[in-house]
Amino acid sequence: MTKVIKRKAKLNPTERKRREQLAYTNKIVTKRFVIRKSIVGQGIIFKYTNYDGKVCDYNHDKVYKENQERFDNMPCFKKYKIYTQSFNLPKFVRDMKSYI
Repeated sequence: MTKVIKRKAKLNPTERKRREQLAYTNKIVTKRFVIRKSIVGQGIIFKYTNYDGKVCDYNHDKVYKENQERFDNMPCFKKYKIYTQSFNLPKFVRDMKSYI
């Protein structure tokens, strides 16, 4: 009888940190605004620090649902299933009445 040893796949440090954050809480701390198709519906709150050091929290699902058509029509989102902006919150998110 042979014993099967399962090995964990090696993750890069960024992915490992993201998975650890998700395991303990539904908050992710990041340095850029992010919308990912893979985490829609998980109720995740992002804590985002912009270039000025201003901290903004936003509900990933709420932002995606209110702007779903916009995201789904973006070529980058169609191809990579992710939208990021590192400089500031996008104008269409800043114009939302509530994004938390």
